[in-house]
Amino acid sequence: MKTKTLTLETGSKRTIVDITGHVEEFVGGEGDGLINISLLHATAGLALMELGAGTEEDLWASIDRVLPPDARYAHSHGSKGHGASHVLPVYVTPTLTLTVQGGRVSLGTWQSIALIDPNVDNAARQVLLAFIES
Repeated sequence: MKTKTLTLETGSKRTIVDITGHVEEFVGGEGDGLINISLLHATAGLALMELGAGTEEDLWASIDRVLPPDARYAHSHGSKGHGASHVLPVYVTPTLTLTVQGGRVSLGTWQSIALIDPNVDNAARQVLLAFIES
């Protein structure tokens, strides 16, 4: 198994980061198998989604309806809405496993691998990539 840990700067506002290129570069044409992508944090998640067509705004609106960014949470330290960030991984998984065929990550035409980070208290994120070649 080949592994690598990426450190990504996500800044001080909630953001969605396209990590598809990092994952594809890591796989780098190395045959067939599985790529596991694990976000090593309790306040963010990973998703397969279309990016750049307004989907980001739609996702934040949906997350805000389900997990309002306010002070209602028992987990209440940190910035406003920090408790909601801790519940997010129940809805937006912190781990994805994808098929690799012919050295390429199997993605649909409009799919990208996105890091969903609502937590303004943590400006850097670590993503563990693990490629298991078959």
